[in-house]
Amino acid sequence: MKVNSLKVQILHNPRCSKSRATLQLLEENGVEAEVVLYLETPPTPDEIRAILKKLGLKPRELMRTGQPEYQQMGLADEQLSDAALIEAMHRTPILIERPIVLANGKAAIGRPPESVLAII
Repeated sequence: MKVNSLKVQILHNPRCSKSRATLQLLEENGVEAEVVLYLETPPTPDEIRAILKKLGLKPRELMRTGQPEYQQMGLADEQLSDAALIEAMHRTPILIERPIVLANGKAAIGRPPESVLAII
């Protein structure tokens, strides 16, 4: 059993200004978040499904459609299944919108960074 029930995680890309701003905002609010460098350690398909459920989004809504990889991989094809899109995000994590903060059984995308304050 975990003693710390207030475990906060941030799926973080240090090269992203919104991700850095969100992490800073958490720190300014006294939140010690576990930083997950998701480009190095991509979430599994099951973890992506769980995040989608918490966010109330469909897979395509969590994807960075402006990334060159999105077009190169043919992901704009509306015939692709949710499972195929989730697998693409797992295999090519740069496609995942960022940052994502997970806390208290909830999730929020830090765009704008202040949106994550609602779940901590």
